[in-house]
Amino acid sequence: MSPTSAEHPAASPDATAVAAGKLVARPGSELPAGETSAGLQSLGLERAEDAILYVPATYTREEPAPLAVLFHGAGGDARGAINLLLSEADAAGMLLLATSSREATWDIISSGGFGVDIELLDRALRLVFAGYAVDPARIAVAGFSDGASYALSVGLTNGDLFSAIVAFSPGFVAPGEPEGRPRIFISHGTQDIVLPIDQTSRLFAPQLVADGYAVEYVEFDGLHLVPDDIVADALEWWLNDG
Repeated sequence: MSPTSAEHPAASPDATAVAAGKLVARPGSELPAGETSAGLQSLGLERAEDAILYVPATYTREEPAPLAVLFHGAGGDARGAINLLLSEADAAGMLLLATSSREATWDIISSGGFGVDIELLDRALRLVFAGYAVDPARIAVAGFSDGASYALSVGLTNGDLFSAIVAFSPGFVAPGEPEGRPRIFISHGTQDIVLPIDQTSRLFAPQLVADGYAVEYVEFDGLHLVPDDIVADALEWWLNDG
Protein backbone atom coordinates (compact mmCIF):
# COMPACT_ATOMS: atom_id res chain seq x y z
CA MET A 1 0.00 0.00 0.00
CA SER A 2 1.18 3.52 -0.75
CA PRO A 3 0.26 6.30 1.72
CA THR A 4 -1.04 9.44 0.05
CA SER A 5 -0.81 11.92 2.92
CA ALA A 6 2.20 13.66 4.37
CA GLU A 7 1.40 12.20 7.77
CA HIS A 8 2.34 8.55 8.30
CA PRO A 9 -0.99 6.73 7.97
CA ALA A 10 -0.34 4.47 10.97
CA ALA A 11 0.51 7.32 13.36
CA SER A 12 -1.30 7.22 16.71
CA PRO A 13 -4.44 9.37 16.96
CA ASP A 14 -4.91 12.15 19.49
CA ALA A 15 -5.28 10.89 23.08
CA THR A 16 -8.35 13.05 23.68
CA ALA A 17 -10.09 11.57 20.66
CA VAL A 18 -9.18 8.05 21.78
CA ALA A 19 -10.63 8.57 25.26
CA ALA A 20 -13.85 9.86 23.70
CA GLY A 21 -14.03 6.86 21.36
CA LYS A 22 -13.64 9.08 18.30
CA LEU A 23 -12.01 7.77 15.14
CA VAL A 24 -10.03 10.36 13.19
CA ALA A 25 -9.24 8.36 10.05
CA ARG A 26 -11.29 9.20 6.96
CA PRO A 27 -11.28 8.05 3.31
CA GLY A 28 -9.25 10.24 0.97
CA SER A 29 -10.63 12.18 -1.96
CA GLU A 30 -7.94 10.92 -4.37
CA LEU A 31 -7.46 7.46 -5.79
CA PRO A 32 -4.72 5.59 -3.92
CA ALA A 33 -1.60 4.80 -5.90
CA GLY A 34 0.24 1.51 -6.21
CA GLU A 35 -0.72 -2.09 -6.80
CA THR A 36 -2.80 -4.19 -4.44
CA SER A 37 -3.29 -7.92 -4.00
CA ALA A 38 -6.49 -9.79 -3.24
CA GLY A 39 -7.06 -12.04 -0.26
CA LEU A 40 -6.25 -11.98 3.44
CA GLN A 41 -3.34 -9.85 4.59
CA SER A 42 -1.91 -8.53 7.83
CA LEU A 43 -1.56 -4.77 8.15
CA GLY A 44 1.58 -5.30 10.24
CA LEU A 45 0.92 -2.89 13.10
CA GLU A 46 2.28 -4.49 16.27
CA ARG A 47 1.61 -8.19 15.80
CA ALA A 48 0.59 -10.01 12.65
CA GLU A 49 -2.83 -10.88 14.06
CA ASP A 50 -3.62 -7.39 15.41
CA ALA A 51 -5.22 -6.10 12.22
CA ILE A 52 -6.29 -8.17 9.21
CA LEU A 53 -7.66 -6.94 5.90
CA TYR A 54 -9.50 -8.95 3.28
CA VAL A 55 -9.48 -7.61 -0.27
CA PRO A 56 -12.04 -9.20 -2.61
CA ALA A 57 -10.93 -10.63 -5.93
CA THR A 58 -13.16 -8.09 -7.70
CA TYR A 59 -11.53 -5.05 -6.08
CA THR A 60 -10.26 -2.29 -8.36
CA ARG A 61 -9.02 1.07 -7.16
CA GLU A 62 -11.03 2.81 -9.88
CA GLU A 63 -14.28 1.77 -8.17
CA PRO A 64 -14.48 2.60 -4.44
CA ALA A 65 -15.58 -0.46 -2.47
CA PRO A 66 -17.81 -0.81 0.59
CA LEU A 67 -15.89 -1.49 3.81
CA ALA A 68 -17.06 -3.54 6.78
CA VAL A 69 -15.16 -3.14 10.07
CA LEU A 70 -15.61 -6.30 12.15
CA PHE A 71 -15.31 -6.98 15.90
CA HIS A 72 -14.94 -10.44 17.44
CA GLY A 73 -16.62 -11.82 20.54
CA ALA A 74 -14.91 -12.31 23.92
CA GLY A 75 -11.85 -14.52 23.64
CA GLY A 76 -11.78 -14.20 19.85
CA ASP A 77 -9.44 -12.50 17.43
CA ALA A 78 -9.37 -10.58 14.17
CA ARG A 79 -9.19 -13.71 12.03
CA GLY A 80 -12.34 -15.05 13.62
CA ALA A 81 -14.13 -11.74 13.14
CA ILE A 82 -13.26 -11.74 9.43
CA ASN A 83 -15.03 -15.09 9.14
CA LEU A 84 -18.38 -13.42 9.94
CA LEU A 85 -18.62 -12.03 6.40
CA LEU A 86 -15.74 -13.69 4.54
CA SER A 87 -17.90 -16.06 2.49
CA GLU A 88 -19.89 -13.10 1.16
CA ALA A 89 -17.02 -10.67 0.53
CA ASP A 90 -16.17 -11.53 -3.07
CA ALA A 91 -19.77 -11.58 -4.29
CA ALA A 92 -20.46 -8.27 -2.56
CA GLY A 93 -17.15 -6.73 -3.60
CA MET A 94 -16.52 -5.51 -0.07
CA LEU A 95 -13.35 -4.90 1.87
CA LEU A 96 -13.25 -6.44 5.36
CA LEU A 97 -11.14 -5.06 8.21
CA ALA A 98 -10.86 -6.66 11.64
CA THR A 99 -8.71 -5.88 14.65
CA SER A 100 -8.00 -7.95 17.76
CA SER A 101 -8.75 -6.57 21.20
CA ARG A 102 -5.64 -6.12 23.37
CA GLU A 103 -7.26 -7.96 26.27
CA ALA A 104 -9.67 -10.92 26.18
CA THR A 105 -12.41 -8.49 25.15
CA TRP A 106 -12.84 -4.85 24.12
CA ASP A 107 -11.53 -1.87 26.09
CA ILE A 108 -14.92 -0.49 27.17
CA ILE A 109 -15.56 -3.84 28.88
CA SER A 110 -12.07 -4.73 30.13
CA SER A 111 -11.02 -1.18 31.12
CA GLY A 112 -14.32 0.64 31.55
CA GLY A 113 -13.74 3.11 28.72
CA PHE A 114 -12.42 3.63 25.22
CA GLY A 115 -8.66 3.37 24.88
CA VAL A 116 -6.13 1.03 23.32
CA ASP A 117 -8.55 -0.75 21.01
CA ILE A 118 -9.84 2.48 19.49
CA GLU A 119 -6.25 3.63 18.99
CA LEU A 120 -5.34 0.43 17.14
CA LEU A 121 -8.48 0.60 15.01
CA ASP A 122 -7.79 4.19 14.00
CA ARG A 123 -4.27 3.28 12.93
CA ALA A 124 -5.59 0.34 10.91
CA LEU A 125 -8.23 2.49 9.23
CA ARG A 126 -5.61 5.07 8.25
CA LEU A 127 -3.65 2.36 6.44
CA VAL A 128 -6.74 1.06 4.66
CA PHE A 129 -7.89 4.52 3.60
CA ALA A 130 -4.38 5.38 2.37
CA GLY A 131 -4.01 2.22 0.31
CA TYR A 132 -7.51 1.39 -0.95
CA ALA A 133 -10.42 3.17 -2.59
CA VAL A 134 -13.28 3.06 -0.07
CA ASP A 135 -16.82 4.30 -0.69
CA PRO A 136 -17.38 6.81 2.15
CA ALA A 137 -21.16 6.29 1.93
CA ARG A 138 -20.86 2.53 2.53
CA ILE A 139 -18.71 2.02 5.61
CA ALA A 140 -20.29 -0.27 8.21
CA VAL A 141 -19.22 -1.58 11.59
CA ALA A 142 -20.33 -5.06 12.65
CA GLY A 143 -19.73 -7.69 15.28
CA PHE A 144 -20.99 -10.67 17.24
CA SER A 145 -21.65 -10.91 21.00
CA ASP A 146 -19.18 -8.59 22.79
CA GLY A 147 -18.14 -7.51 19.31
CA ALA A 148 -21.74 -6.55 18.57
CA SER A 149 -21.87 -4.48 21.75
CA TYR A 150 -18.63 -2.80 20.70
CA ALA A 151 -19.95 -2.24 17.17
CA LEU A 152 -23.02 -0.47 18.55
CA SER A 153 -20.95 1.62 20.93
CA VAL A 154 -18.25 2.59 18.43
CA GLY A 155 -20.75 3.01 15.60
CA LEU A 156 -23.02 5.38 17.48
CA THR A 157 -20.01 7.40 18.67
CA ASN A 158 -18.74 7.65 15.08
CA GLY A 159 -21.94 7.91 13.09
CA ASP A 160 -20.29 10.49 10.86
CA LEU A 161 -17.97 7.72 9.61
CA PHE A 162 -20.17 4.63 9.79
CA SER A 163 -23.45 4.84 7.89
CA ALA A 164 -24.55 1.44 9.18
CA ILE A 165 -24.15 -0.75 12.26
CA VAL A 166 -24.73 -4.52 12.25
CA ALA A 167 -25.00 -6.12 15.70
CA PHE A 168 -25.38 -9.90 15.93
CA SER A 169 -26.56 -10.86 19.45
CA PRO A 170 -25.28 -7.81 21.37
CA GLY A 171 -25.23 -7.49 25.15
CA PHE A 172 -25.24 -3.71 25.72
CA VAL A 173 -24.85 -0.27 24.19
CA ALA A 174 -22.33 2.14 25.73
CA PRO A 175 -21.41 4.91 23.28
CA GLY A 176 -19.47 8.05 23.94
CA GLU A 177 -21.01 11.26 22.62
CA PRO A 178 -23.23 10.06 19.73
CA GLU A 179 -22.69 11.63 16.33
CA GLY A 180 -24.68 11.25 13.13
CA ARG A 181 -27.61 8.93 12.54
CA PRO A 182 -26.32 5.55 11.32
CA ARG A 183 -28.86 2.89 10.40
CA ILE A 184 -28.84 -0.10 12.75
CA PHE A 185 -29.42 -3.83 12.20
CA ILE A 186 -29.80 -5.99 15.33
CA SER A 187 -30.41 -9.74 15.37
CA HIS A 188 -30.80 -11.98 18.41
CA GLY A 189 -31.74 -15.58 19.11
CA THR A 190 -34.78 -16.09 21.31
CA GLN A 191 -33.08 -19.08 23.00
CA ASP A 192 -29.80 -17.28 23.71
CA ILE A 193 -28.55 -18.31 27.18
CA VAL A 194 -25.24 -16.40 26.97
CA LEU A 195 -26.79 -12.96 26.46
CA PRO A 196 -30.52 -13.52 27.08
CA ILE A 197 -32.66 -11.52 24.70
CA ASP A 198 -35.02 -10.20 27.38
CA GLN A 199 -32.07 -8.59 29.19
CA THR A 200 -30.40 -7.18 26.09
CA SER A 201 -31.78 -6.49 22.60
CA ARG A 202 -35.44 -6.39 23.62
CA LEU A 203 -34.55 -3.58 26.00
CA PHE A 204 -32.27 -1.33 23.98
CA ALA A 205 -33.59 -1.85 20.43
CA PRO A 206 -36.84 0.01 21.26
CA GLN A 207 -34.84 2.69 23.05
CA LEU A 208 -32.69 3.26 19.97
CA VAL A 209 -35.87 3.71 17.92
CA ALA A 210 -37.17 6.17 20.52
CA ASP A 211 -33.87 8.05 20.22
CA GLY A 212 -34.50 8.58 16.52
CA TYR A 213 -32.44 5.80 14.90
CA ALA A 214 -33.72 3.65 12.04
CA VAL A 215 -33.49 0.12 13.45
CA GLU A 216 -34.03 -3.18 11.64
CA TYR A 217 -34.64 -5.63 14.48
CA VAL A 218 -34.72 -9.39 13.80
CA GLU A 219 -35.40 -12.20 16.26
CA PHE A 220 -34.77 -15.82 15.30
CA ASP A 221 -35.44 -19.15 16.98
CA GLY A 222 -31.92 -20.08 18.02
CA LEU A 223 -29.06 -19.82 20.47
CA HIS A 224 -26.04 -17.49 20.74
CA LEU A 225 -24.93 -17.67 17.12
CA VAL A 226 -25.19 -16.03 13.70
CA PRO A 227 -27.26 -18.05 11.21
CA ASP A 228 -26.28 -17.82 7.55
CA ASP A 229 -29.66 -16.42 6.55
CA ILE A 230 -29.29 -13.63 9.12
CA VAL A 231 -25.91 -12.72 7.62
CA ALA A 232 -27.50 -12.61 4.16
CA ASP A 233 -30.35 -10.45 5.44
CA ALA A 234 -27.94 -8.05 7.14
CA LEU A 235 -25.86 -7.60 3.98
CA GLU A 236 -28.96 -7.12 1.85
CA TRP A 237 -30.16 -4.48 4.33
CA TRP A 238 -26.78 -2.70 4.35
CA LEU A 239 -25.70 -2.80 0.72
CA ASN A 240 -28.99 -2.67 -1.14
CA ASP A 241 -31.44 -0.76 1.07
CA GLY A 242 -29.35 2.19 2.21
